Amino acid sequence: MKRLIIRKKRKSNQKRLLYFKKAMPLYLMLIPAIIIIFIYCYIPMAGNIIAFQKFSAAKGLFSSKQTWVGLDNFKYIFSMKNTHQVIYNTIFISFFKIILSIIVPLIVALLLNEVTKTWYKRTVQTIVYFPYFISWVILSGILFDILSPSTGIVNSILSVFNIDPIYFLGNENTFPWVVIISDTWKNYGFNTILYLTAITSVSQELYESAAIDGAGILKRMWNVTIPGILPIIILVSVLSLGNILNAGFEQVFNLATPTVYSTGDIIDTLVYRMSIGASGGASQYSAATAIGLFKSFISFIMISIGYYLAKRYADYRVF
Repeated sequence: MKRLIIRKKRKSNQKRLLYFKKAMPLYLMLIPAIIIIFIYCYIPMAGNIIAFQKFSAAKGLFSSKQTWVGLDNFKYIFSMKNTHQVIYNTIFISFFKIILSIIVPLIVALLLNEVTKTWYKRTVQTIVYFPYFISWVILSGILFDILSPSTGIVNSILSVFNIDPIYFLGNENTFPWVVIISDTWKNYGFNTILYLTAITSVSQELYESAAIDGAGILKRMWNVTIPGILPIIILVSVLSLGNILNAGFEQVFNLATPTVYSTGDIIDTLVYRMSIGASGGASQYSAATAIGLFKSFISFIMISIGYYLAKRYADYRVF
């Protein structure tokens, strides 16, 4: 019995060693990326010490002359009038972005899966995926032109129906929805490709059996396709929890104006204005770092919950 156990252990060790040798080139390819991430993501984390100081740039980051204030910066940011509104705006925008980033790609993938003409299917995939590669700097300019109250094509169409022009990007009620919908339009192509890839793994025999039983297109989608890719849907959903406080700095920064800060200002843009974007006053580096650290802490908790749920319900493991 002991010999059998020893043999099994040797075989498993040999398999692991063989796998490691085969995967070695891939591990080596990761080294440059790991170095870059370490330099630009982990080393700068030392700057979080500013959140517990009354920071003065003239004294240096790690100078013993810096004044330690403990948690005073955190008390200060939560005593600010607009902090709670900014947190609400961030959660509101990111929540609906996450919901639409799951639903819209799923619907498009299900519809494309029923297309029989390959050339048409690939053309649509390319079209919906293309905006994903366009910078928000460019897209914001396009949105300003399209949604202009005077010359924009949207308001021109509304005028045909005798509807007064709407200043979409200058109205505090419409601005968050413009951000949500435009982000969905830009990024849904990525998850569409992901879902289409998952659909290819669904057995064709199930579709044939459903067709024999008289199931139509909608019933095949509901009873075959969706259950077949349900683990991927769950995985995408739970891993999105880590982005609950990431409402999209680049997008909001390029689209927002002071007139919509009441509903469009988010944590990242507030941090930017308090630190390097400060005008008419001194930069509040310590308070800005405290907000960023608070956001990172909440994101860490949500990511941990997301990975736990992904492991439990979708059998997803990081390693």
